[in-house]
Amino acid sequence: MTDNRPANPLEMIAYVLSQQIQDGEVVYIGTGLPMVAGILAKKTHAPNITLVYESGAQNPMLGDMPWSVGGPATWRKSPMILEMAYSFGQLYNGYVDKAFLGYAQIDMYGNVNTHMIGGDFHNYKNRLTGSGGNNDLSSLASHLILVGLQNPQKFVKQCDFITSPGFLTGGNSRKEAGLVGGGPMAVITSAGVYDFEPVSKRMRIKSLHPGVSPELAQLASGFELLRQEGEIPVTPVPTKEIIEILRREVDPRGVFTSMPS
Repeated sequence: MTDNRPANPLEMIAYVLSQQIQDGEVVYIGTGLPMVAGILAKKTHAPNITLVYESGAQNPMLGDMPWSVGGPATWRKSPMILEMAYSFGQLYNGYVDKAFLGYAQIDMYGNVNTHMIGGDFHNYKNRLTGSGGNNDLSSLASHLILVGLQNPQKFVKQCDFITSPGFLTGGNSRKEAGLVGGGPMAVITSAGVYDFEPVSKRMRIKSLHPGVSPELAQLASGFELLRQEGEIPVTPVPTKEIIEILRREVDPRGVFTSMPS
């Protein structure tokens, strides 16, 4: 039976994220919606991509949705399994085309915090998961795509702690700091798609999801969002066929795409 429900916000993020992947690319995958996006891309428009999981698994045969990058499903008939440090070496040596990264906080220059909220490093309100491989991805990846929900608590003027560098203080500051990777190329959220203005390196609106106005997107941000001249495009939505693949083949149990009740 065909499921005629429109894509929910998490499914929309996963779909838009999958559209950032081009066929033939090597894609570095982290836990959560990036796994959904990578598998969806492989089952639809990009069958020849290579999925590299942070735990070191290389392009496993698709099966059940992994519950994390360390889950056994990421190793299913994988042609090669490396140690995590070697998977980061793939980034440094330019063997990865795109990498995905989530955030607890993100600022106007694409700097990411996954360490702590409030106070300082020794006197915080909430302790988060920390870096894991996040700093490696943000420092080394040629093309980084950030993904997460959007609200003023997440889109902040200044991160409480910079776990993963974006464009630091803007302009040429990232290059001057000696970071190898090119920095974030896009931010995919529950409200829209953002890129970075080439000179200032500040976040700007590229497209907004259906029903989201520029004013609403701004209300969901703690800093001023730049806008290109002219009318802001509406983000394309997934077709019924793609939603069907997403729900029946990619994440049928809704591990990462079911909305909290």
